[in-house]
Amino acid sequence: MMVSASIERELTAEAFPVRNGVFVAVVGPSGAGKDTVIGYAKSLFAGETRLEFVRRVITRPSDAASEDHDTLADAAFVEAEADGAFAISWEAHGLRYGIPADVDWSIANGHVAVANVSRAVIPVLRERYANLAVVEITAAPEILAERLAQRGRESRGEVLARLARSANVALSGPGVTSIDNGGPREAAGERFAEVLRKAMAFSDMSGVI
Repeated sequence: MMVSASIERELTAEAFPVRNGVFVAVVGPSGAGKDTVIGYAKSLFAGETRLEFVRRVITRPSDAASEDHDTLADAAFVEAEADGAFAISWEAHGLRYGIPADVDWSIANGHVAVANVSRAVIPVLRERYANLAVVEITAAPEILAERLAQRGRESRGEVLARLARSANVALSGPGVTSIDNGGPREAAGERFAEVLRKAMAFSDMSGVI
């Protein structure tokens, strides 16, 4: 996992940390159902102008079985990264991921931005955004293994290795909410929705329109 060096340079600028709104970082192991929970909230809050569900840029083709994202080839991603196209970027599982730079504008203007990110970039997010809410989506190991197997992207050995890596990543710091998504998606979705309602209420207090 590698965080963009350009982000480290930008963090020294007077504009950081970005205030007023809230960045909601959704994290958790593969198979926990992060996209499912985010999708539930996206439907629930359709038309809510204070919420922005961030569309990630990934060096992986988009298909019906994965999240709806923008795709760039490796070389194009590196070029975009160097040009400041991303607020934050990282590498994981042989892929590159980026959060578009305009998320900074959204948060500075009092919005709530929701994004699926790597747990390893949480320290950088804490420096970049004054108001960060971390939501960890979890599920029992046997449920994770079953879901990953159903996706059919990896061999059994690769699935086990991925689960072992996830088990070794621990979250710490303020503002962390853990949601078990091992049951009905509505249960986890409603807990996540409550986090988003609190984030919107907080951003409303900033007085930014």
